[in-house]
Amino acid sequence: MAAEAESQGPLAPKMQQVPAKAKNCIFLMMEGGPSHIDCFDPKPVLEKLHLKEFQREGRQKSAMESGKRYYVRSPFRFAQHGQSGAWMSEPWQHLGRVADELCFFRGCQVDSVNHPTAMYQMNCGNRFGGDPALGAWVTYGLGSVNQDLPGFVVLPEISYPQGGSANWGNGYLPAHFQGTALRAKGSPILDLRPPAGITPEHQRANLDLLATLNQKHAEEHPWHDELKARMNNYELAFRMQMQVPEVIDIEKEDAKTKELYGIGQEATDAFGRRCLLARKLVEKGVRFVQLYAGTWDSHDYIERAHGNLIRQVDQPIAALLQDLKQRGLLDDTLVVWCGEFGRTPDNGVRGGTAYGRDHNPKAMTMWFAGGGCKAGHTIGATDDRGMEAIEEVHHVRDVHVTLLRLLGLDDNKLTFYHAGRFKQLSQFGGQVIEKLIA
Repeated sequence: MAAEAESQGPLAPKMQQVPAKAKNCIFLMMEGGPSHIDCFDPKPVLEKLHLKEFQREGRQKSAMESGKRYYVRSPFRFAQHGQSGAWMSEPWQHLGRVADELCFFRGCQVDSVNHPTAMYQMNCGNRFGGDPALGAWVTYGLGSVNQDLPGFVVLPEISYPQGGSANWGNGYLPAHFQGTALRAKGSPILDLRPPAGITPEHQRANLDLLATLNQKHAEEHPWHDELKARMNNYELAFRMQMQVPEVIDIEKEDAKTKELYGIGQEATDAFGRRCLLARKLVEKGVRFVQLYAGTWDSHDYIERAHGNLIRQVDQPIAALLQDLKQRGLLDDTLVVWCGEFGRTPDNGVRGGTAYGRDHNPKAMTMWFAGGGCKAGHTIGATDDRGMEAIEEVHHVRDVHVTLLRLLGLDDNKLTFYHAGRFKQLSQFGGQVIEKLIA
């Protein structure tokens, strides 16, 4: 089996390390820190505390958290959805129809209140960047089903998230495992089509000559992993010219499907296209797809800011889950929704009151769907104001370990020798959150 995998290349499919339902992952990253208090974790006590001022001080408190503060009630009403009774705020008009597919987790905590470092920790397990991303670890552990497409694909917005492409880098893993970002505007991949007059036969002959020269150089410099990765990438790029145009062409989808995702509507078109493309990618065998939706950093005017942001992603996400299920893909596709941290129940008095929220690493809501998670449940809880997780509290490293387990990987076995020791996603081990697993 090892010899066969080696002959197929570094992204050859590998066996799961532990039995699991999920074979692929779609990771929905709401960059900026969505407010759990205004999305999925209602706090009625804030109605009574609204605009009440207080002082917060402390040596370990950031400047953002300190000083004169005031409480902010949610501007949205909440309702329960599905047989599970999942709580959602009123702007979520579509997600409620798939509420019983969701497993909400309210107990996650992270370490940073700064966007770039919190993004790195959520995406890579390390606040300081430079480590492999989740998708890199997953493709390292499982390979990819389709050798004509990248195993790890990223669908960013036109503007990259804070921290940039390091959020989907390979870190110290071989370069084969880094994420491939598809551009949000124009051709998703530059130079996807060969110049006029260049036939596939011309390209094949050029690649064969280049491969001969590169192979000779690689034999003389066997420690240069980057060269081997570049050689594989040339071949992958050639194969991608055959498959990628078909995969990324969503115009061939029927009108009913495009309408389901909100394509053609101003508010939902951009994210709807990315969600539909994510479904097409996992359908074609891509192992890990990450989508970004940014600007959730609502320090002010949260009713307008979060209201618009929710409306942009609500219908596309509900459509994605519904589409995956009706195609029989949801059972083996794990869908994850989260930001890099939550938000505070209060705001700082900065020249007035604008009803927004600051960063909160001690309380956030994330949810899972499909892939063997415990659908129709809400796990964990925050205090009555939403400031801190108090039930089923887990550091983000435990979430990472659980995500790997749902995909059939064991964090303690999924290691890579680097800088004198075996390294892993969790940094130094973590605990599977058993209550999230069906």
